[in-house]
Amino acid sequence: QVQLVESGGGLVQPGGSLRLSCAASGSILIINGMGWYRQAPGKQRELVAAFRSGGSTNYTTYADSVKGRFTISRDNVKNTVYLQMNSLTPEDTAVYYCNADVVTIPTFPSSDYWGQGTQVTVSS
Repeated sequence: QVQLVESGGGLVQPGGSLRLSCAASGSILIINGMGWYRQAPGKQRELVAAFRSGGSTNYTTYADSVKGRFTISRDNVKNTVYLQMNSLTPEDTAVYYCNADVVTIPTFPSSDYWGQGTQVTVSS
């Protein structure tokens, strides 16, 4: 199995910054993708930013609402992904979930794993 442990959430004023971290551990053979989703009260969970693998191509993707403000990065040695969030607004308030698409058994398809979520609140 795979465990995802998130950290870095909290309360921040509008215009402030936060950095989220997510470390993956367990029976990891290959990480095909890793990233962040968020879910605000009364709304569906949405993609924020992620690393993806498509064949021989690796790429990052961002939600339009966070482009230019959020940056995703990773440490492949530590199996850790980070989300640097700048210029935060109240609309960024949500529970942020780490997600990873991981192969744990050779020749078997990958599986999706989720962290427990970390609350980000942007308020004055």
